Amino acid sequence: MAASLTTSPGSGSAEPAGPARVAALPSRRSPRLEVLASAATDTTPLPSHRPLPPAALPVRLAAQPEGMLQVHTAPFRGSANSVLSQALRSAGLGSRVLVSQLLKGGVDQGLAASPWLCGRLQWLRPAVVACLAEPARDHDPSVLEAVQAVWAYSRQQLLQGAVDLMVLDELGLAVELGYVPMEEVLTTLEQRPPHLDVILTGPCMGPELMALADQVTQLRRGF
Repeated sequence: MAASLTTSPGSGSAEPAGPARVAALPSRRSPRLEVLASAATDTTPLPSHRPLPPAALPVRLAAQPEGMLQVHTAPFRGSANSVLSQALRSAGLGSRVLVSQLLKGGVDQGLAASPWLCGRLQWLRPAVVACLAEPARDHDPSVLEAVQAVWAYSRQQLLQGAVDLMVLDELGLAVELGYVPMEEVLTTLEQRPPHLDVILTGPCMGPELMALADQVTQLRRGF
């Protein structure tokens, strides 16, 4: 069956008549493309950003350094090798370090002859010719004075915060043998600056010193 055609006036073309006329095709763009096209043609000005109000409290960008009091103890002498290695590493990285060995002497020791390592580590021993193992009352008074000179210098450096790390080797044994008074040791450690790390090494760490420690490392044999 042939479809009927109509001719528009003034036009030589024929187009379908009545219901046979073809409707306009719908848009084939996806909804996502429609949204993007709408956003591209939107000329609505964006709202201006208001500045944030000032903070009520200052912002701390970094935590403040907090020192620790550590105890490394053992039932025998000469157990501070790992701590001395740590002190050397700290000095090599730029920290100010003082290592005071209160009961170990040797040749050319004392305050005036203390060597410096890595440029920032001072190694201090009393001006005595040998290591001390007997009570202070069994030695000449000059020996007691030499040990107390090392303790007095170390105490001064600690209270002034002149160093970042201090190692006090055999401090507990020095107290036990009567070279250094316990009351002065406890007062000094309680008044240490908050940034300062202090490490006590050696045997005979009394309960008073253990109670002050933030960290305790104990070496044992035969357990």
